Amino acid sequence: MSADEIANKLWNLCNVLRDDGVTYHEYLNELTFILFLKLSEVKGFDEHIPERYRWASFVKETDNNEAFQRYRSFLAEISNETTSASIKEIYANASTSLSKPVNFNTLVQAIDKLDWYEESDRDVMGDIYESLLEKNAGEKKSGAGQYFTPRPLINVMVELLAPQVGERWNDPAAGTFGFMIAADEYLRDKNDDYFELDDKQRKFQVEKAFSGVELVGDAHRLALMNARLHGMESEIIRGDTLTEMGKNLNGYDGVLANPPFGTKKGGERPTRDDFTYPTSNKQLNFLQHIYRSLKKDGKARAAVVLPDNVLFEDGDGQKIRRDLMDKCNLHTILRLPTGIFYAAGVKTNVLFFTRGTSETKNTKGIWFYDMRTNAPKYGKRTPFTRTAFGEFITAYTGGITADKLATDYDGIVEDRLREKLKDPRLSYITREVIASKNDSLDLGLIADDSISKAEDLGEPIDIAKEALTELSTITKQLEAMIKELG
Repeated sequence: MSADEIANKLWNLCNVLRDDGVTYHEYLNELTFILFLKLSEVKGFDEHIPERYRWASFVKETDNNEAFQRYRSFLAEISNETTSASIKEIYANASTSLSKPVNFNTLVQAIDKLDWYEESDRDVMGDIYESLLEKNAGEKKSGAGQYFTPRPLINVMVELLAPQVGERWNDPAAGTFGFMIAADEYLRDKNDDYFELDDKQRKFQVEKAFSGVELVGDAHRLALMNARLHGMESEIIRGDTLTEMGKNLNGYDGVLANPPFGTKKGGERPTRDDFTYPTSNKQLNFLQHIYRSLKKDGKARAAVVLPDNVLFEDGDGQKIRRDLMDKCNLHTILRLPTGIFYAAGVKTNVLFFTRGTSETKNTKGIWFYDMRTNAPKYGKRTPFTRTAFGEFITAYTGGITADKLATDYDGIVEDRLREKLKDPRLSYITREVIASKNDSLDLGLIADDSISKAEDLGEPIDIAKEALTELSTITKQLEAMIKELG
């Protein structure tokens, strides 16, 4: 059975439980608790769980009431009875949304009967969980869309930043840890020698290479589970990056993030004291944190999803953009199409930048790519897939490999400047021009359909303009002659 088939089967079980008053989001939490028990058996770390609470004990139990009461005891006691830090975190403050013992047994038996391996013997538990997270994000009533970035976008951002073995990467607004999981998978797929690492290197990749911070309890729990299902034992802190704790998050080789949209409650400013321009705008604060958290080696890089207001907001927004362009080479801004996030109508962009070795004048100019104007309306009829990024990837790389891009972007920019701009969606704007526009980055959008059609006429339009100018000149001359003649 494929990963998608299993995910659909598990998701459809939620409909069976609707009479128990369980919402989709509660159901995913419940699945997380129960799936982890199954995972501990499959992966062979159930020695960290007392024998009476292990998966087999629930599968074999014939008394539904007894099984359910033991499950409730397990949720209440496991954090105190286990020595495993990740188990403690996943089951912190856990409780069940179920009220009927028969429904708990339905979940246990259904999960136990599933074949968790494909014909290729590939473990698909992580893929299945990712699919469940996406389904939950798609349910508007669950409110989970804010924690979920479309997977095609994540994968393209990872591919273009090209993580390397031995580097430290972070997501300061981790959600369900999708960026870091994609980065780890990229390394496993792209490096033939990945599985030839020695014990020390492997330990680093599993435990230290990828990390994150998540403020919301449920999202943090899902992130921990997601990482563990993908074979990662990453540090995922539950906390707020914009507090004092965030000051210790630094020295990274790379950052990938989609910070939460909106402002701090009541216009509150961040509580950490190291921001040069503290503001109530969360995205601007996250942007400051991100470029400050990168190594100052000329290679550390980031790709960050940010809403349009970050590009044009005055006051602190202008100062922060200027600071970013000084400290980093902000080389590319991708104007994303609307409708790809679950919050309808949100206009977003991806900022790609590299931390400089100096504190000033690192940005010489910015490449803009417009995927928004005259773009398809993505939805159920037109799914948002990696194919949508094909022309952008070509424009971004210019045929250069991603690994080369990660280590020598400046040289590649020079190469691209020598080429003609073949893609009409691609434009290059110098730092001087940006400065003349008060450091607004709300640039690079091409003309809409009506203007494009007029421009397609090319020469006839120019001829008409010239004719109108000449006619105006002749008219003025005639008026002057008439005036002279009285």
